Amino acid sequence: MNIPADLKYTKDHEWIKIEGNKATVGITDFAQGELGDIVYVDISTVGQQINQHDVFGTVEAVKTVSDLYMPISGKIAEFNKSLESAPEKVNSDPYGEGWMVKVEISTPAEASGLLSADQYKELIGK
Repeated sequence: MNIPADLKYTKDHEWIKIEGNKATVGITDFAQGELGDIVYVDISTVGQQINQHDVFGTVEAVKTVSDLYMPISGKIAEFNKSLESAPEKVNSDPYGEGWMVKVEISTPAEASGLLSADQYKELIGK
């Protein structure tokens, strides 16, 4: 299981890569594995300010739909439009081509409450 050390994680299984006041967000390798084959990603919050822990979209797998929770407060600046025609990228490359949104961070201090890779591994028992 891939859990990159340079990312931060949430207890809800999202990952975040923070670069200055911008961040990229997606779901973890563990989450995509638990969900199974992803068939649809629904993000209709582009341009909106979303608070930490609020739902910013959903991901639909063959057997279930799961909410996506914002790891850090900010404005959704971009949705990975390639997921509209190829949602399976979330399964095959969750930390690369399967990213979901880019965010303009509004409350950088919230990052201190995110999990490190080691803390996330402990959370999922790996």
